[in-house]
Amino acid sequence: MTILDSGFMMEDGVSCLPCTPEEQKKIVIDLRNESERNLKEGNLYFVISSRWFRKWERYVGIDADANLIGNQSSDSRHMNVASSMVAEMPGAIDNSDIVQNGSDCNCKENEIQLRRNLMEGQDYILVPQRVWEKLHEWYKGGPALPRKMILQGVYHRTFDVEVYPLRLKLIDSRDESQSVIWLSRKASLSELFQRVCARRGIEQNKARIWDYFNKRKHTQLSASNRSLEESNLQMDQDILLEEVDGHHSSRFGMDSTGNELALVSMEPSRSSFTIAGGPTLSNGHSSGYKSNQYPGSSLSSGLKDPDDGFDAYNTVRKGEKRGLAGLQNLGNTCFMNSALQCLVHMPPLVEYFLKDYSDEINTENPLGMHGELALAFGELLRKLWSSGQTAIAPRVFKGKLARFAPQFSGYNQHDSQELLAFLLDGLHEDLNRVRKKPYIELKDADGRPDEEVAAESWKNHKARNDSVIVDVCQGQYKSTLVCPVCNKISITFDPFMYLSLPLPSTITRTMTVTVFYGDGSGLPMPYTVSVLKNGFCKDLLLALRTACCLKTDENLLLAEVYENKIYRFLEMPLEPLASVKDDEHIVAFRIQKKGMEKTKLVIFHRWQEKSTTDYLKSGKELFGTPLITYLEEDQPSGADIETAVSKVLSPFKRMHSLAKAHIGKGSDFLSDGLDELCSSSDAQSIENAEFEGALSMDLSLRLLLTDDRVMNFKAFKKDTLFEPGKILSVVMDWTDKEQGLYDASYLKDIPEVHKAGFAAKKTRQEAISLSSCLDAFLVEEPLGPDDMWYCPRCKEHRQAVKKLDLWMLPEIIVFHLKRFTYGRYLKNKIDTFVNFPIHNLDLSKYVKNEDGQSYVYELYAISNHYGGLGGGHYTAYAKLIDENR
Repeated sequence: MTILDSGFMMEDGVSCLPCTPEEQKKIVIDLRNESERNLKEGNLYFVISSRWFRKWERYVGIDADANLIGNQSSDSRHMNVASSMVAEMPGAIDNSDIVQNGSDCNCKENEIQLRRNLMEGQDYILVPQRVWEKLHEWYKGGPALPRKMILQGVYHRTFDVEVYPLRLKLIDSRDESQSVIWLSRKASLSELFQRVCARRGIEQNKARIWDYFNKRKHTQLSASNRSLEESNLQMDQDILLEEVDGHHSSRFGMDSTGNELALVSMEPSRSSFTIAGGPTLSNGHSSGYKSNQYPGSSLSSGLKDPDDGFDAYNTVRKGEKRGLAGLQNLGNTCFMNSALQCLVHMPPLVEYFLKDYSDEINTENPLGMHGELALAFGELLRKLWSSGQTAIAPRVFKGKLARFAPQFSGYNQHDSQELLAFLLDGLHEDLNRVRKKPYIELKDADGRPDEEVAAESWKNHKARNDSVIVDVCQGQYKSTLVCPVCNKISITFDPFMYLSLPLPSTITRTMTVTVFYGDGSGLPMPYTVSVLKNGFCKDLLLALRTACCLKTDENLLLAEVYENKIYRFLEMPLEPLASVKDDEHIVAFRIQKKGMEKTKLVIFHRWQEKSTTDYLKSGKELFGTPLITYLEEDQPSGADIETAVSKVLSPFKRMHSLAKAHIGKGSDFLSDGLDELCSSSDAQSIENAEFEGALSMDLSLRLLLTDDRVMNFKAFKKDTLFEPGKILSVVMDWTDKEQGLYDASYLKDIPEVHKAGFAAKKTRQEAISLSSCLDAFLVEEPLGPDDMWYCPRCKEHRQAVKKLDLWMLPEIIVFHLKRFTYGRYLKNKIDTFVNFPIHNLDLSKYVKNEDGQSYVYELYAISNHYGGLGGGHYTAYAKLIDENR
């Protein structure tokens, strides 16, 4: 591209862009798509502040918030409004809000420190190198924050951008100086040696580097191709540099008395039990799995973790309680520690892993981790139950987790429930007693008794899945699907390992609808009702029918109002409510059932300016909510239209106009004031009679025929006849006369479907029970539009109605409260308080299988999340069952 001269520069250094916003948008999208097609390890991506990038998106016409849940409709009418707004140029790229205070922006690019706990999408976005180069060419600024793409996982390889490289604190024993080394966790130990030696000016053959985690010598590192991640080096940990030419003596190798410290041996454990509890051979391996080790893995030394500073199998000191050991935070690993504490205090698992389980290690299961996850977990559990109250650093376990579940690698915060689900499933597959899973063809229920189908389904499940996790943690539920079109019923019985319970507020939504009277018998009234989020228009109509006390001879006609017009009628009962956004305006008209088949009349409102005398001229401003009524006559005329308009407007009649009408007729009963008129039933009947008399006189309303878009207009007379059965539309021009006669405020400012912010305060104040969450989980509800069911009878995907029932419960039941909601850029936590029992949780009434068994539970562990999504923290409570405390 041609270099621009000074005439193309702005004051802040930003180029007067040679590309239009539309061209920038196309270039960036094309480059992003090209990058997605060429993913490979080592590709460079750049971190950009979301705050700046959103400004750029608005400038080039990308509606960044279009996909926010419930925030904005994707309809074209909303897009037109957005596109008509001219956005300001974003200015120079500014990453100052995501760079940590004190970072030296003149240092090397890969050593600029990002603020901790940033969230992708919310705080920053990642763009490919070529996109960054274009943006920087156009806008300048910075600082540049390049990050490399790495390949993660063992069995499921995934690409990930390493936003937070490993940060190691280097301590030089020669002068006790400290410095920081930044390297990818995928970098090799050889690269670490090169970086350290270059930084500290020492020859590599004279350098000795120690894993100095927790200020203790653990392992002497050797220059090799082994990665830093495989070496269990953690974010922000210390490494120690020593010179070995004999001239330097390091106090770091001495204890407080000057004696040389004994280094922790890296030999395999030679205790009477191996990590799996089996008999040991001379080399420390158990015969139960030695011959089946997964290539490239180390089931021995890799699991002998010296981080604790003592033999994990030493007996607990006299009087010291077991099961009280904590887990050290390795850098945003509180989510992992919390889930692990809940698992390692599960009584059946404690009993299982403290015994010999070597025979059940399944190294052949392609769905498992070749036994490595179970061995690592068993090793960690044994340490926690044999270390008294000493905290354990689960570095080896975290390393295994990163290999098998790369989504949990690195140092970002994660959801403890997602980890718990992975661990339960992974432990099951690693301990699955079924070595070769048989093929089983599933049968349809075909009207057979539930007991027979459930037993058959569980037998088939156990034929393929048989482990301690299935024995202890898996239950069975009944799933019923009903096709909304042909009423086909499908019943299946499926296993579950945990129950993800929605908070009642997350499966329902409140919707405010303004109800108008189609016959003019009352003023409009807004009603707020609660409906299922995945419900249909029929559910909204049913809720409104109850809320507004609809009469048996009435129906409701739903419509959306947009820009003072009827945008659409919601007439299909199975129209998904998901199509109705929170910021839209929905109205309903009460209409007699007999009138539903008659000619409908839609009345628009337009303000008539004093200077305008041409009634047919368009361009005058529409206002208010259109009204809908019906014409009773088989052959409606212009006079019938005028009468219908007068009737439907009658509730809006101003009181002072009514008083003038009475006084003009010589009536003196208003002398005691309007309060008596409003409080007297006799006066009310007179008022209605006088209304009708006044309206039947010469109203001369300014009415014109129009189309549904209110673009074309045509005058009509009282004797003009119209075809029956069609929808007629008229526009009423309001002058000062009509404004004085009617109160138009009832037609204006109707509420939105849902006003954000109001319900949130209410939710925080109200407490709900665990049983109400369980009720919400088991409630009958339609499937979401993105989760359609294929009906075998219709041969099409249908939005079926789904009902879950509990059929069989496990010994240990895991409840997950779904507090987190996620959108494209919006993440939220619901902080509603949930009451739950600690003792005697009786779930028997929820179990549909009438086998007479009692299901009463005691709470034994809780994984807690405090704070919000950006800066929260996990802890755990656990009960020592044997001691009942």
